[in-house]
Amino acid sequence: MEPTPTLREIDCFARVARTLSFSRAAADLNLSQPAMSQAIGRAERSLGVRLFDRTSREVRLSPAGQALLPYAEALLETAAALHAEAGRLATPRHPAIRLAYAPPAGSLVAQAARRLSRRRPAIDVDLRPTGRRAALQALTNGEVAAALLPAPFPTGYTTSARFGMTITHLAIPTGDPLTGTTAVKPTQLAAHKVLMPHDRPRGGMWATLAATLHGPHQHRLVAEEIDDFAALLDLVAAGTGVLPVPRLLATSVKRPDVTFVPFQAGELRITYGIAWSPDQATPELITLINTVQEALWTR
Repeated sequence: MEPTPTLREIDCFARVARTLSFSRAAADLNLSQPAMSQAIGRAERSLGVRLFDRTSREVRLSPAGQALLPYAEALLETAAALHAEAGRLATPRHPAIRLAYAPPAGSLVAQAARRLSRRRPAIDVDLRPTGRRAALQALTNGEVAAALLPAPFPTGYTTSARFGMTITHLAIPTGDPLTGTTAVKPTQLAAHKVLMPHDRPRGGMWATLAATLHGPHQHRLVAEEIDDFAALLDLVAAGTGVLPVPRLLATSVKRPDVTFVPFQAGELRITYGIAWSPDQATPELITLINTVQEALWTR
């Protein structure tokens, strides 16, 4: 038996097996028909078997050729994957930009990440959903390049791409007496507990809402902070309390055990923005910020 057939000879075998024609397989590989016949002959001598039954009128796979063809195709696929991966590794790539973000902004950052992935060269974004405090900690520790979080924004950092999310509805358990109400006002919540975070920074939405409820007896503290409204709907459904939510949640979430009614409590608005250190302003980070801003303009 001669040395193992080359990858080129194995490719010739697979091409002839697919077309059952030496001339068509030779044309596919830009070879002459004699060169193709020689390659198949070398492969047969290396393997010690006849790969094709040939006559003057047709070419057919031999039993050995039929048995060996799946191995040849698998080998060619592995070789192609090897070359593709080597090409990927040889192409210089920027490290992924790590972005922490509050879950309510998830659809926005996902849209921005998709746009960046379609750029040439593409920019990878490592998305990390997390709460406000954890995002600030990650930003301070240098674990993320930027954080999209609600106000108040940290001092010493630049903030860009600001946008507001208005609280327009109240999530209540289905069947609650408020279900048929046209619009709920804070004065109608005397018999209800409003789900609240313990951390309510001055000037923020939660502090503004708490001031309209006239007493802590109408609060039910459920977390240090509330960054994911959808995650608390289970508590609403269980009758633990009612929850003010943004319009996007009220119009996109469909649950038989939770009803959304309009909430009139003045201007309740959460302002979000991307915070980042001006000392770490890489071109990729600036592109990310600009892409988020573009996504805001086209929403």
